[in-house]
This record gives sequence, structure tokens and C-alpha cells, in this order.
Amino acid sequence: MRKIKLNVLGLSYSQTQTGAYALVLMEETGSRRIPIIIGGVEAQAIALQLENIAPPRPLTHDLFKQFSEAFSISILEVNIYKLEEGIFYSELVCQKGSQKVRLDSRTSDAVAIALRFGCPIYVQENIIEKAGIEYEMDGDDNKVRTNKEPEFFEEKSPNDPSYSGYSIPQLENLLNEAITREDYEKASYLRDEITKRKNP
Repeated sequence: MRKIKLNVLGLSYSQTQTGAYALVLMEETGSRRIPIIIGGVEAQAIALQLENIAPPRPLTHDLFKQFSEAFSISILEVNIYKLEEGIFYSELVCQKGSQKVRLDSRTSDAVAIALRFGCPIYVQENIIEKAGIEYEMDGDDNKVRTNKEPEFFEEKSPNDPSYSGYSIPQLENLLNEAITREDYEKASYLRDEITKRKNP
């Protein structure tokens, strides 16, 4: 299965889950984006590294990097290799001398570590086909065109009941608006609701 390289596009605050954030990953040579809901601690670790801010004392991911360097362990890459029941599964590919080891990791931790090591982040092609939001302006009518039927969350979240009174065309319009505003967390709820209705 082909791997696709991802870059960290940014973080946005969750409007529906207190203390949660949406981590947005984007394919390097395309327009698809993957939003993943993560906790506040992991979001802070990622944000500090993105802003090149050194905390006064090392965070867990900084300690991991110091430990790895002290024992000559390098992180070659991060792979998001599975999406099951709305949960993304990732692994760190580590190397010490001639020995290569794969370690299971939460995606949020894997991204935080990848940023510190400067190593690439990859996703399996079938996962981005399923979970990616394609962000592409649609010519004349200036609407956002998206692909269909992805799943999103690293952790399961209930559907927002406030969408129960909307028709599918109305939900699709709201989805386009959310993507235009780059409100990926709301977009994920809307996409889940549309998918549930189309595939009862």
C-alpha cells in the first residue's frame, strides 16, 4: 500500500468538546486534510514545537527526545497505518545501529515526537481516501468541493443532536461552510451525520 507524506497544517480549538483540539494534517502534494481530535496536553506539546518555544522544564515528548539521543536512537518516520472505528493508529519507526523497531503510539504523541525529531509523517493511502477532507475551491460558484464518507476521530465522540432536524442537502451546505471557515471539528460532526444517514 502506498504511503502519502503529511505536513502539520495547524491546530484549532474544539467548539463542542471542552479542552479538546483538532489537529489538522495535510498531504504534502495534494489538497486533502485529515482532522484528528486530540487532548489539550498533546495540543500544547505540538503547539510549542510549531512555535519553537522551549518550555522551562522538558515536557514528556522533549524527555523522550533527550533519552533517545542519549542512547543513539533515531526516529526515522511516523506512520498512520490504520483507521478503525474512528480511531487512528500510528507507529514510530526507530533505529539504533542496524536494528530497526516499530513502536505503537497514539497519533497525537507520534506527531509531537515527529516534530521534535524533524522526521516525516506518513499515512496509508486507503486511510486518507477514507478520512480526508478534500479542500478545493470549485471554480465559478466559489464553493468548496469535498470527497465523501470519511471518518475522523482519534477518540470517539457522540454526534451533535442539533443536526437531527436538517435534511441531507442542508447538512452538505453546512459542511461546505465549515470547511471554508476551516472549522474541521464541526465539519467532522456534519460528515458523520451525513454518512450515517446515507448508510443507515
